[in-house]
Amino acid sequence: MTVNEYNQCVDDFADGVYRFILKNIKDEDNARDIVQDAFTKMWEKVKDISYAKSKSYLFTAAYHTMIDFIRKHKKVDHVEEFSGMEQDHESGYSDLKEILDEAVIRLPEIQRSVLLLRDYEGYSYKEIGEITDLNESQVKVYIYRARIFMKNYLVSMDKVI
Repeated sequence: MTVNEYNQCVDDFADGVYRFILKNIKDEDNARDIVQDAFTKMWEKVKDISYAKSKSYLFTAAYHTMIDFIRKHKKVDHVEEFSGMEQDHESGYSDLKEILDEAVIRLPEIQRSVLLLRDYEGYSYKEIGEITDLNESQVKVYIYRARIFMKNYLVSMDKVI
């Protein structure tokens, strides 16, 4: 890949990668850091990557960097999530976006990632498999399970009231 192609890749894909990471970790600063790390990893291998594969490589690098970040900060996140759960339950919901965001947050890591890649970013099952190192069947199963969870969460009366 040339420097111009790399710059074009930054222009074309930075927003999509940032949206994907932000939806998963809900922290703007850390999302920016993860995206920056992904672009740094891609720059280090710029000679080995073709422009045609740059999008897939970038999302894969960002996904793995995000997983490392999540694992590193898992204990802190669980404590914050637990304290947030009590507040959400007491206050109730009036906004559909809040309900959807809460449902997405409650998904297991892998289900959240594949669901966001499919439904928010529009990737094919094959592309999601390449990004997450899963085969297409696994991707379909995780998406199915995530959608079932979302459906059950959203139709629960105590979440809507």
